Amino acid sequence: MSFFFGIFLGLGVGIGLIIAFARYENIRSTRRSDLAKTVASFARMTVQDSRKILPRESYPSWVVFSQQQKLTWLNVQLDKIWPFVDEAASELIRSNVEPVLEQYRPAILASLKFSKLTLGTVAPQFTGESQADGITMELEMQWDGNPNIVLGIKTKLGMALPVQVKNIGFTGMFRLIFKPLVDEFPCFGAVSYSLRQKKKLDFTLKIIGGDIKTIPGISDAIQETIRDAIEDSITWPVRKIIPIIPGDYSDLELKPVGTLDVKLVQAKDLTNKDVIGKSDPYAELFIRPLRDKIKRSRTINNELNPIWNEHFEFIVEDASTQHLTIRISDDEGVQASELIGCAQVPLKELIPGKVKDVWLKLVKDLEVQRDTKNRGQVHLELLYCPFGTESSIKNPFNPDFSLTSLEKVLKPGNDETDASNFIRAPSSRKSEVIVRGVLSVTVVAAEDLPAVDLMGKADPYVVLIMKKAETKVKTRVVNDSLNPVWNQTFDFVVEDGLHELLILELWDHDTFGKDRIGRVIMTLTRVILEGELQDSFTLDGAKSGRLFLHLKWTPQLKFREN
Repeated sequence: MSFFFGIFLGLGVGIGLIIAFARYENIRSTRRSDLAKTVASFARMTVQDSRKILPRESYPSWVVFSQQQKLTWLNVQLDKIWPFVDEAASELIRSNVEPVLEQYRPAILASLKFSKLTLGTVAPQFTGESQADGITMELEMQWDGNPNIVLGIKTKLGMALPVQVKNIGFTGMFRLIFKPLVDEFPCFGAVSYSLRQKKKLDFTLKIIGGDIKTIPGISDAIQETIRDAIEDSITWPVRKIIPIIPGDYSDLELKPVGTLDVKLVQAKDLTNKDVIGKSDPYAELFIRPLRDKIKRSRTINNELNPIWNEHFEFIVEDASTQHLTIRISDDEGVQASELIGCAQVPLKELIPGKVKDVWLKLVKDLEVQRDTKNRGQVHLELLYCPFGTESSIKNPFNPDFSLTSLEKVLKPGNDETDASNFIRAPSSRKSEVIVRGVLSVTVVAAEDLPAVDLMGKADPYVVLIMKKAETKVKTRVVNDSLNPVWNQTFDFVVEDGLHELLILELWDHDTFGKDRIGRVIMTLTRVILEGELQDSFTLDGAKSGRLFLHLKWTPQLKFREN
């Protein structure tokens, strides 16, 4: 009996093991099949698919999404034809660049021309990206060539200087645009080319048979002239057009598309560059870094929290790719200025017809964003106004229209001076317009002020200053309070509201002196547009605290008499 029981038990266990093994193999086979399908799916996954699965912040910093590829086919063919390209390109450069060099020639030089120009034997190498529709190609060019370039220079004193340009290193992104598309071979009417982005341009200058550095100012003047010539003649949005099929391609040329108004209000917490005293900051602003297109503010001496309140206007050629750059430097007089910091604002971030009020953090280098040092901030008001949109811009005195700079809204039309027609004032008389009125400022209260007395309290009062009019008033003192209430109103007759600043300084009263707790600086454009506003403002220069204000504007507009 036990014998048969053992046989049945063994058979049962064996059959169970066989079934279990078969099921395990089926499960493992299914898992392997699913894994193979998953691997195959990952193999077919595109960059766009991966971006849908994981957000950009989930990737490590060394992962870079790029569709660029090494254009081996182009580089191989370019190497073969480079001698012919060199001859043709050298003549093209000579005929196109010499007039630009002459345009930017420094006053110290009598003439600036090429004595010799060849691009050498080393062809540039391209990597790039081409769009699927075949209309636009962007090619990154790297060139460490051996060109033979000699500039024939004559100074005002009659001295001839043969200057050789050596050790050229260049990296940049070129854009090729094939446009318009036509129905005859080669299927496009013209090719436009432009230096889309200049990443690196290094070169040295040497007088043949001598050292150019022995002549003060010549080397810097020539280098600046060459860089200006490149920027003005070929850098995007400037583009050179090569007709392929005869026709009129003037619509492809560079044309202004709008204007950018910039109000440089102030900067705060700037890095001190002076050993003795404080920096003497000034600002340079530009969209294109050309000498005649760079705007410079006045220098404010011995100040790390300068107030400029200056207005500048720029021409915009391509709002989708251009940006406003601001550089703040320490004025060293006859010596070279020292950079404090710089910042950029892409114009594509601006809403046409509406001002953007921004505080920008200053950095050391706009290309390498690894600067963790606090260099200060700069306050700007920006307004981009495209050409041809005058009729679509709303009345700026409408409270729903968030415009904070009024200079740009003075559009062509009649000369009526009431507020409802102010937007249609002649733009040619923009600088002659006075926004005149009465500003009523109610200093309501302050809260969470920092303790400045030994007893942990403060005796605060507010000084109100109209900067341009140099008018000053102050509130009463509220003793032993970190949350004072004043509810005092002051009226100011404002002669030029567009360019006036209201400064509110909060002080602690003391029997033997006074200490400034913090301040608020504001333009009048917001209250002019909205008519009336009530808001709280953070105190600059204080560890804590806010100031509550109520402002009301009663306008009276007029034009200056010629």
